[in-house]
Amino acid sequence: MDQPRRLFMSPHLDDAVFACGQWIASSRDPAVVTICAGRPRAGAPLTTWDAECGFRDGDDVMALRRNEDRAALEVLGATPIWLDFRDDQYGEPGTADAIGGALASVIEREHASAIHFPLGLFHADHERASNAALMLVDRFASLAWHIYEDAIYRRIAGARDERMRALGERGFALERCTLALGADVATRKREALACYRSQLRALATRNAHDDVHAPEAHWTVSRDGGRR
Repeated sequence: MDQPRRLFMSPHLDDAVFACGQWIASSRDPAVVTICAGRPRAGAPLTTWDAECGFRDGDDVMALRRNEDRAALEVLGATPIWLDFRDDQYGEPGTADAIGGALASVIEREHASAIHFPLGLFHADHERASNAALMLVDRFASLAWHIYEDAIYRRIAGARDERMRALGERGFALERCTLALGADVATRKREALACYRSQLRALATRNAHDDVHAPEAHWTVSRDGGRR
């Protein structure tokens, strides 16, 4: 049986690879759609995070980060799709409704049959991305929906359990799933991770920065416990 066409949602230009790199590498013709890949407004000051990543005033930060993402996804054999919503650090982030509308268009255009999206832990952009995807589960009920554990943020005590309880209260059932991985996917993921040099530079000063190398965690998503 042919593998499904998988679309991996990424809040930022690195999250999907951090959390799903091995699954991406094991997929046929995967695509990674990054929500917050839009540039900050012209003339906006350099943010603290971007400075910690090694960028300087005047740098086209998002162009440089897109280059990193392109290189990483090339290692994994995936196609990058960049949306123009702004990272929360730049202000004026997109709403879940707006993000959901854009994602729906991508799903239809890319003829995806399986969607992977973040659990939505801690970071506002992650939560918005997760909620936007959840809004589409009923609309695209014939697709296979999977949720992944947000790398790094999953180390926050209680964050995962609290989010999963909240999703249960909204009528979503999650069942742990695994994938038969290819022999070289761990190596390919490490090569892809190394492409995100700017982000790894800043993350190296944070707790749990090495969580990107920990085993990935995924669940199938269904409505009210129904299986699809």
